[in-house]
Amino acid sequence: MKKGILTFNDKDCKGCELCTSACPVDILYLDKNRMNEKGYHLISVTDMDKCIGCANCAIICPDSVIKVEVNDR
Repeated sequence: MKKGILTFNDKDCKGCELCTSACPVDILYLDKNRMNEKGYHLISVTDMDKCIGCANCAIICPDSVIKVEVNDR
């Protein structure tokens, strides 16, 4: 089964939440407890093991802050 590992460039994230709506397994959320140096809330992952590596989040991100690595298990 395909699994994904997400990494984020938090410095450039604007917390637009487009990635949260694009995720088919609903594991991304706007984390109100984390902010970057520009004052934007950051995106967090609830359960990385549920990521299917579809890259919808990375594709929709207007600032290209999400990197998806895919492992075929």
